[in-house]
Amino acid sequence: QVQLVESGGGLVQAGGSLRLSCTATGTIFSINTMGWYRQAPGKQRELVARITSGGTTNYADSVKGRFTVSRDNAKNTIYLQMNSLEAEDTAVYYCNIWIRVTIVAPGYEYWGQGTQVTVSS
Repeated sequence: QVQLVESGGGLVQAGGSLRLSCTATGTIFSINTMGWYRQAPGKQRELVARITSGGTTNYADSVKGRFTVSRDNAKNTIYLQMNSLEAEDTAVYYCNIWIRVTIVAPGYEYWGQGTQVTVSS
């Protein structure tokens, strides 16, 4: 049974910073791409940033230069450092991780429970 546990959300003033983390636990054979998505009220869920197993990253245009995604493979953890936060960054943030639970099992994407980030202007 795989679970993703997120932490780090909260309320911050515009211009401030937050760091999100998401750890995968359970039976894990390998982890591929890890990413962060967000969903604001009334909007579709969108990709914020992701990082491959080789360390290649890509970001939504709206967060480039402000957010940094990283991973610690030994801890099965992905991080999102968010700086210069804006009111438009307010959303529920979800981690997304592709995991193989055994050597023969296909990869499957798992989602975190979501963590609220609120930026006050």
